[in-house]
Amino acid sequence: MSRATACLQSHPLADWLIQEEPRYQPVGNEVQAFEAAHAQRLPILLKGPTGCGKTRFVEYMEWRLGKPLITVACHDDLTAHDLTGRWLLDAEGTRWSDGPLALAARYGAICYLDEVFEARADTIVALHPLADARRILPLEKRGEVVRAHPDFHLVASFNPGYQMTEKTLKPSTRQRFTALAFDYPDPAAESRIIAREAGIEESIATQLAAIGSRTRRLAGQGLEEGASTRMLIHAATLVKAGLPVRSACMQAIVDPLSEDAVLLAALREVVNVSLY
Repeated sequence: MSRATACLQSHPLADWLIQEEPRYQPVGNEVQAFEAAHAQRLPILLKGPTGCGKTRFVEYMEWRLGKPLITVACHDDLTAHDLTGRWLLDAEGTRWSDGPLALAARYGAICYLDEVFEARADTIVALHPLADARRILPLEKRGEVVRAHPDFHLVASFNPGYQMTEKTLKPSTRQRFTALAFDYPDPAAESRIIAREAGIEESIATQLAAIGSRTRRLAGQGLEEGASTRMLIHAATLVKAGLPVRSACMQAIVDPLSEDAVLLAALREVVNVSLY
């Protein structure tokens, strides 16, 4: 065992280390852009539609940089104390338990807030002291100020397509982050990703990528979003498992996208014209 490996295994957050390289295919300069922001510990906001690879990208960068990754799935009920920590009572008495944000700041990890837009405004405000030059996290209930470990890095993601006028990221939050925009790959690149992820023939992957492109043209016409790359990989995985391509598309793409009869008919037609 190398000294570097031993050091990583003895890290307080060793359980959050990714051991094997995640499959990720760069589509631009996003790797270099992330590394530049990470070197300066500038917070990063990843913007892009559902299932376009934002989370996989963060996992790949965590593996590439050799840093622990703590992921938080944000939602309406997520409180600031869920992120920072709270006092707990057990058989041995009262003890403090760090939340995921405090753990990452204290011991030096990448903290990834997935779909940060879903969190409550008062929860997002708790990020501000860590996301600017102060790099501190006040734990008011404990009477402690955590000064971020040099390796701590804050990363968040959100889907701009789901923004509503009454719920948006405030300028005071946005301006603390640098941002990287993500989108679905072009059809040729997407077909290669599908083929590689599911282990299917390139010809089938090409047809699935075409379905994805055509469903995305329906976005805004009653459909919130078209098929994501993730959905296309799900369909390819079902094909790999022995399901006919058309049936796999219905199960993994058409039926999950809508319950509206008119939209379902349009999606079925997309599948029919894309398969050969």
